[in-house]
Amino acid sequence: MAQNSHQDIHLRDNPVDDASSRVKKPPRTEKIPVPFFYAPSDDGTDENILILLHGLGDTHIPFSKLGRQLKLPQTAVLAVRAPDQVPFLYEESYAWFPSFDDLGELIEQPNPTPALQLMDRIFTHLTTDCEWPVNRIHLFGFAQGGTVAAELGLKMRGETLGSIVTISGPLLSYPTLSTLSTTPLLVAYRPSAVPPNALPAFRKGFQRVVEHKMGAQGGMPASKLEWEPIMRFWSEVLGRRRVAGVYEVMSGTSSV
Repeated sequence: MAQNSHQDIHLRDNPVDDASSRVKKPPRTEKIPVPFFYAPSDDGTDENILILLHGLGDTHIPFSKLGRQLKLPQTAVLAVRAPDQVPFLYEESYAWFPSFDDLGELIEQPNPTPALQLMDRIFTHLTTDCEWPVNRIHLFGFAQGGTVAAELGLKMRGETLGSIVTISGPLLSYPTLSTLSTTPLLVAYRPSAVPPNALPAFRKGFQRVVEHKMGAQGGMPASKLEWEPIMRFWSEVLGRRRVAGVYEVMSGTSSV
């Protein structure tokens, strides 16, 4: 993964400060039925949580490393492994929902319901047991993981999540909604990786859609230029807790 630096991550102030603990309870393995990685914020203030969802044929381990490398201020990270093992492969390789038929061919119209049910359980655990407000939960997904993140945003359109970033993960549904999701959404994509109708579909489901067109080749963002719009988006949507008696520096550098 190419090196990238980002600076001046200015976070939205949280007007309520001392009413709750700055350190959240970590998620428990008995409550999340798939393997996961969790790390609290490096700066000791868990104001946001970023849930990372990998793509088809991967595991949560590379995204665990990405979450640690991002070092977003006041942000814990939770990388989750998809539930379904990809058939016909010997290596660790997982899918968020059934994606292949009995002959090993990709299913043209897969059903994301199993993944959304899993995410419902994770959200219930985070909001009840770990006491995360819904508007401080942010999603980042690549390809199939990005699709799951966006579909969840539509399913939960009665609530506003912190944000969603989908990397080359189009919607599977075709929104015809009278009430659009108010969750901020960034759609990063490579033209060869998403269908032509992907962006219009997102705009039919979400009130606020930020478009980020990347280069023709590759998968995940792989340069400072490709990461910069994502970091700018996060600087606008991440919450910040003011710590009494402490001078906070909200700028710095990190690499991914």
